[in-house]
Amino acid sequence: MKKTGIIALLLLTYTNIFAQKAFRAKLDSVFTVMYNQKQFNGSVLVAEKGKVLLAKGYGFRDTLSRHKTNKNTIYEMGSCSKQFTAAAIVLLQRQGLLQYDDAIDKYIPELQRWHHVKIFDLLRHTSGLPEYIGDMAKSWDHQKIATNQDLIAFYAGRKDTLSFHPGSVHRYNNTNYALLASIIERISGKTYADYLRDNIFIPLKMKSTFVYNRRLNPKRIKNYATGYVWKRQSFDKITSENPNYGDSIVYYLDGIVGNAKVNSTVVDLYKWDNALKANTFFTPSEFEMMTEVTKTSKGKNIPYGFGLELSGGKNNLSYGHTGSWDGYASFIYHTVNKDRTIITLQNFKMGAYPFKTINQILDNRKIEIEYPKKITLPDDQIAQYAGTYISKDDGEEQLITYLDGHLVHNTNRIKWDLRFFPIAENEFRGIRQGGADGVIRFIQLPNQEVKLEMLEYGKVIGTAFRKKKN
Repeated sequence: MKKTGIIALLLLTYTNIFAQKAFRAKLDSVFTVMYNQKQFNGSVLVAEKGKVLLAKGYGFRDTLSRHKTNKNTIYEMGSCSKQFTAAAIVLLQRQGLLQYDDAIDKYIPELQRWHHVKIFDLLRHTSGLPEYIGDMAKSWDHQKIATNQDLIAFYAGRKDTLSFHPGSVHRYNNTNYALLASIIERISGKTYADYLRDNIFIPLKMKSTFVYNRRLNPKRIKNYATGYVWKRQSFDKITSENPNYGDSIVYYLDGIVGNAKVNSTVVDLYKWDNALKANTFFTPSEFEMMTEVTKTSKGKNIPYGFGLELSGGKNNLSYGHTGSWDGYASFIYHTVNKDRTIITLQNFKMGAYPFKTINQILDNRKIEIEYPKKITLPDDQIAQYAGTYISKDDGEEQLITYLDGHLVHNTNRIKWDLRFFPIAENEFRGIRQGGADGVIRFIQLPNQEVKLEMLEYGKVIGTAFRKKKN
């Protein structure tokens, strides 16, 4: 190589290294701000074109030891587990042990009355099956931990009909993937956990990925993150079933797998993502089927493949999933034409993921502040807005209270327990799961009345006026 060519190559290398460091600094700044504002606690990995730009932990993996999270911390993935359930079905189909058009009662004869439901319907959420999470909340012994076999027996003893004819409507439903896990077990003769371990996690060297029911079969696991929620009217973190939060569903449904219960790290999930995009685990035709946007029998697009949410269409494909369960929040997304991967795993239910901001940074676009910084206001200036606000449309009471530099929103009908921090003297930004945009604004009217406006994505969705003190 000529000297000029070597110099050009070195300059390009240095330029790339400098750009990567600049991206890393900007990304790190975003997550640091979010952590400081109680909007993120967990681990993140951002990669583009085969280069990891950021792999880091923010916050603590448990409240007792105060051990910090890192890129190898293990989290429950919630619904992000569904892609592994779907992957196991693809492997069984490859082996000729099932067909996607098989009726589910071929493998689960106890549910024969749902004969018209196919494996395809389970994979793409077009089954019309009832949602077990809601049904078992009403009719299951909350002192007993249910398993997949319990779920099957639960519905076998009932007379539930389908909500719609299979294939005609797309409706996300956790029962679909719980039944897929049972089909995997009955065909393979292995537990769901063992099948995924032997056929997916070990081949891909995902050494920190496994199925774990932490209440049914508790274990001591190194570098494991405990999932947390906020104690009511407090910023103290507690587990979901703690009486001060009172979500017993995470206890009595802990034994059901398929729709959740895979645990992993951002590093292991990046191995998985690389295997998907490089077709080293699935054939191109298999992966094309997994990510195909199909249609219902009524002609509507189904934005869901095999355990993967889909967007952008065939020529601009992005795929991934979100998950939330038991004090955890997960997000995995890959954009094909940019070869860009974003993974966040959190042990905090209200955790947000700055997807829009990350993409703006990596695209070198103007950054529209997705998560504005908290401003400092005197406590009394924040607390002045506490009170009861009445909606003139329906009489609902909006209850605003003060808590440690934040405002907390509830109503007389629902205990939302949503927390808001100041971003202007009269505007407060919500800390909301997944990062849904929410702002409450207070306006002092000429007649001394105070008006409350509730906004989502910049649009006013509700108003109320402060109740005058007697």
